[in-house]
Order: sequence, then structure tokens, then C-alpha cells
Amino acid sequence: MDKRILIIDDEESIRKAFSLSLEDAGYEADTAADGFKGLEKLKKGHYDMILLDLKMPGMDGVATLREIRKLHKDLPVYIITAFHAEFFEQLQKATKDGIEFELLRKPIDSDDLCAIVDGVIG
Repeated sequence: MDKRILIIDDEESIRKAFSLSLEDAGYEADTAADGFKGLEKLKKGHYDMILLDLKMPGMDGVATLREIRKLHKDLPVYIITAFHAEFFEQLQKATKDGIEFELLRKPIDSDDLCAIVDGVIG
């Protein structure tokens, strides 16, 4: 069975770039344009890892992360964002609440992205 990754990001170009890179590396990539759609997909299917943006309309990445953790405590979640400073206090509170995640900065090179995914679930 292929390893499945859910990409939750409001930017279509990011979703496409990440999907193409991961699929070329042998992973199955699924995408969602916002936190609500991402949670719907997570409830319906199995994923081995989530790549999550922070700054999204509707439900931001921190709120989405909190909901993900209610469903799956140990699922690897990598937040990939250019807005980490803007969300610093919220992320710090999530960490204090025992919510685990990793943080990566955009832009991220496709080779680096695939190397991280390989290291986590490969």
C-alpha cells in the first residue's frame, strides 16, 4: 500500500507543486484547499502524514492542527509556512497544550520536502 500524504494549503500552486514532487517520489498525495476540507478528508480516509499551511481563510492552520489532534494524536503533522512569526504565540500555546507538530519555513525545495517525508514515513 502506498504511503498517503494530505496537503492542506489554500494556495493551489503550492498544493500542485507539493503533490507533483511527492508523487514523483512514490507517495500518494491528496490535497485540500482549507482546514475544513482537510478535516473532511481526514475523517474519510487514512493518511500517513499531513503537510499543513498556517495562514488560510476560514480555519487557520493552528485551529486545523487542534482538530487533527482530536482525531489522530500521533499522526505526523508538518506545518509549512512563511508566516511562523505571525502565529508564534498560538503555536507556542499549542506546544504547551501538548500538541505535537514540526515547523518548516516556506519556500521549501522539493528535494528537501521529499527528504523530510522519506525520513518520517518512507
